[in-house]
Amino acid sequence: MSPPNKKEKPVQVEQLMTKDVRACRPSHTLNCAAQILWEYDCGIVPVVDEEGLEKVIGTLTDRDICMAAYTQGRRLSEIQVGSAMARTIHSCTPSATLEDAMQKMREAQVRRLPVVDQAGHLLGMISLADIAHEAKVHGGPSALAAVGETLATITGPRTR
Repeated sequence: MSPPNKKEKPVQVEQLMTKDVRACRPSHTLNCAAQILWEYDCGIVPVVDEEGLEKVIGTLTDRDICMAAYTQGRRLSEIQVGSAMARTIHSCTPSATLEDAMQKMREAQVRRLPVVDQAGHLLGMISLADIAHEAKVHGGPSALAAVGETLATITGPRTR
């Protein structure tokens, strides 16, 4: 996003994040995770701890599910989330600015970030689509350019 003028405060993640987020646990099946993706029209499911503390311990995308089914040669109902989830967590806090969130997305080459508190508990999700919509409606040309740069970085060759 463009630098704010003296009167404007940068938009924070908590202003745009989706708060009603469905999560799954490592012991759930990939069938359960796929159902969440389908029913809630999302591209990622945060994976939270088994203890019920809602601490994010991983993420799972539709691609992760497909690749697990293909490489393991088993039905989704036979594969646990824990065997397919990404264990590296890229997240942000609600107080982060949209620029901070986009920087994390560029570094990790991801389109979505779980939003967590200081202890890692799930509070919501922020996506590049959320930020792009905000940039289109309120940000102007420089904000849209920043979103475009982020998308180009994310979709470029993997750096990790």
